[in-house]
Amino acid sequence: MHNPGARICLLTNEPYAADPHLFAHTHTVEITTANPFANDPLVFRNTPFRETIKLEADMLIATPIDHWWDMFRHRDMVVSTGCRNWHGAVSTARNYRAVFDHNHLPDVYNAITYWRLSETAKQFFDLVRDIFANWNQFKTLLKYAPDEPDTDLVYAMAAQIMGPERVTQPWAGYPQIVHMKQHHAGTQTQDWTQELVWEMYPLRVQTQAQWGAFHYHVKRWANELE
Repeated sequence: MHNPGARICLLTNEPYAADPHLFAHTHTVEITTANPFANDPLVFRNTPFRETIKLEADMLIATPIDHWWDMFRHRDMVVSTGCRNWHGAVSTARNYRAVFDHNHLPDVYNAITYWRLSETAKQFFDLVRDIFANWNQFKTLLKYAPDEPDTDLVYAMAAQIMGPERVTQPWAGYPQIVHMKQHHAGTQTQDWTQELVWEMYPLRVQTQAQWGAFHYHVKRWANELE
């Protein structure tokens, strides 16, 4: 396991007997909206830390990430932008980002989000909460808006309203998830695990070593690792 000294807080909506060797804190949160993505602001209100890196659950940390703290600490908040494919190159696939491109929104991926306790972070997550709660009004600002938003889209709108330079750093190119959705992975189907050869310890895809946060996307894959 990488970074064994990391203090991790697990947020869950169901009682969970967490392994104390894995999690320093376990918080049970109440899901209050029909759109599960709209519960995202709960992470800000429930973190026990003064500095937090939020990671989506369906990712595998393939290499140590403790150096992220050094990269982030000169900022109040950083939402990652862009993603990489398993070759390690910045992905140019835009199949999942039409609404972003049509509306010239920041290309954010909430899967990696850093913040310190600050007015900037509070403003951001308050805005995220308000956009979710008042989506029918906010979606009129967009071309081709979906009926229900996901977290990336709401983060992108919040970043645009606050100013992308305050909450993102696309000029830095880090950190970025390795994204295994079909068009990023370059596979014929949505299930990359059936087309690409993978191996663990260390994680490799088609013999190529993976690094950082590996967003495996195919949920059942995690069960195959047990």
